[in-house]
Amino acid sequence: MTEEAREQAGVPRAEDEVVDLCRDLIRFDTSNPTMPERPAAEYVAAKLAEVGIEPIVCEHEPGRTSVVARLEGTDPSRGALLVHGHLDVVPADAADWQVDPFAGEIRDGCLWGRGAVDMKDMDAMTLAVVRQAAREGRRPPRDVVLAFVADEEAGGTHGAQWLVNERPDLFEGCTEAIGEVGGFSFSVDEGQRLYLLETAQKGMAWLRLRATGRAGHGSMVSEDNAVTAVAEAVARIGRHRFPVRLTPTVQRLLEELSDALGLPFDPDDPEATVAKIGPLARIVGATLRNTANPTMLEAGYKVNVIPQTASAQVDGRFLPGHEDEFFAEVDTLLGPDVRREFVHHDVAVETSFDGDLVGVMAEALRAEDPGARLVPYCLSGGTDAKSFTRLGIRCFGFAPLRLPPDLDFAGMFHGIDERVPVDALQFGTRVLDRFLARA
Repeated sequence: MTEEAREQAGVPRAEDEVVDLCRDLIRFDTSNPTMPERPAAEYVAAKLAEVGIEPIVCEHEPGRTSVVARLEGTDPSRGALLVHGHLDVVPADAADWQVDPFAGEIRDGCLWGRGAVDMKDMDAMTLAVVRQAAREGRRPPRDVVLAFVADEEAGGTHGAQWLVNERPDLFEGCTEAIGEVGGFSFSVDEGQRLYLLETAQKGMAWLRLRATGRAGHGSMVSEDNAVTAVAEAVARIGRHRFPVRLTPTVQRLLEELSDALGLPFDPDDPEATVAKIGPLARIVGATLRNTANPTMLEAGYKVNVIPQTASAQVDGRFLPGHEDEFFAEVDTLLGPDVRREFVHHDVAVETSFDGDLVGVMAEALRAEDPGARLVPYCLSGGTDAKSFTRLGIRCFGFAPLRLPPDLDFAGMFHGIDERVPVDALQFGTRVLDRFLARA
């Protein structure tokens, strides 16, 4: 459809509609676990149905709602592409923010609010692109499955995990997928930007540590104190530095960064390179090794009572291919008096940086930014890709955004004053439209 025909028909462009869609989604408080996703899911379903896309609404529990839809492609013999995003967000305390985190306010060229980058921006971009294509009668080259899911921020039990377990039919034929935390830019200079494509992510081991001792009066000598046992284990784990393990994805990223920045790269000392890459050091540094950070402690009920039990929680993350090594080290650090159990456990994911789909991503980026250079990276956290990988789907993180050099993008995730530049949203919508038209 030409611009003139679009204006005559009153059909909005995706890049014009995306900001309003994202604002609307932010205004649904879907804080996990207290606020259900259903209102946002109903909004998404209505926006799809409005342009003739039939949504399938699924619930694991009342209010924990996901929406799935399939767009028929021109070549049904090809494997389908999954585009997935989550509707839930982490909580936000309005007292800490400059703006109401659920107002969807536009200020200083940015759209502010919880979920602006994690990940209602990608949800909105996806909606805007498929709505425009449907209005114009455009079909993708292969089937595209859309999934707007619940509960990603708590591991996907009520969302992607449940869908994969109970409704795998919805993803029949899907061979590749794109989702969050990838495709964003890192400025090298005015003429060159690296766009980080997520091809790997660390596994998750959220652990509860427990110790049992002898209860007694706080004034007595105690050589069997559960609090002491847990505290010592927590201190050992918290101070432990796991060895550097250079995975294929991280090595490729450091080689690409070194080349772009004109830095030497020594694979035997990757930390020396990471120390010189500025804002990316925080993102890349966490993917050089396994990590385990104590985050919670619980014991006792009165200062003069030695409790019988004590516990702590640890956020553990292990690199692809290094899960066994991670648990062997943790178990050594626990000591004989502390046992561990899982709060949540999920796999590490890694795919190669190659193939036709990667080429289409790179082309779509360069069409909108001639200075774009696509590079792979490993995410230190986790996404719903962990669930969809179990269906044999090759997963990438690709939610394209061209960002200003001074924006602390990593700090936006779960952070105070989360926001996304409006022009980045519009840029990402154009890139996503090009990508889906050729994927």
